[in-house]
Amino acid sequence: MRHATRSQRLSLPTAHRQALLDNLVKGLVLHGQIRTTYARAKEAQRRMDRLVTWGKEGSIHARRLAFRILQDQKLVKRLFSDIAPRFMDTPGGYTRVVRLSWRRGDGAQEAIVAFSRIPESLQPRTSKKIAAEPSAALDPATAPVSKEDTSAKKPKGFFEGLRDLWKRKKRS
Repeated sequence: MRHATRSQRLSLPTAHRQALLDNLVKGLVLHGQIRTTYARAKEAQRRMDRLVTWGKEGSIHARRLAFRILQDQKLVKRLFSDIAPRFMDTPGGYTRVVRLSWRRGDGAQEAIVAFSRIPESLQPRTSKKIAAEPSAALDPATAPVSKEDTSAKKPKGFFEGLRDLWKRKKRS
C-alpha cells in the first residue's frame, strides 16, 4: 500500500521529477503561463501555489526557500515584487489549470497552467492601434480604407474559378 503519497510520480526518478517540476515553475514565473501535460500541470500548480504563499509571507526564510526551487535571484525578485502582491487578499487558488485537447503523438491530455490574475509585466502585448480603436477593428464598415482595398479586385486564378463552377453545378 502507498500511504501518505503526496505527489504523483510521473513515471520519473525522484531527481528527474523534481528538476522537471522546478523548470515548469520557472517557466510559469517567467512567462505567466505554460503548456504541458495535465498530470505535470497539476503537480506544477501545487508547487507554484506554495511559492506564491511564500511570496506573500515575504520573509528572508521564504526567499531562501523560493530560491531553492527557482535557482535565480531575478525570478525570486519577480515572484516577491510582481506576482505575490497581486494575491495578498486571496487565501489560495493562485493558478488555474485549463484542459486542452489530446496530444497527437502519444495521446496525453495537454493543459495550460496560468496565474488566475496575470501581472501587467506578463500580459501579452497588444498593438496600440487596436487598443485605441476597438470599434474600428470589430466593424469593417467603419474601418479606415487602405490603398489596396480601393484598387480593382484581383482576378481569380484558374483553379479558384473551377471550384466556383463545381459548387454551382452541385447546387443545381
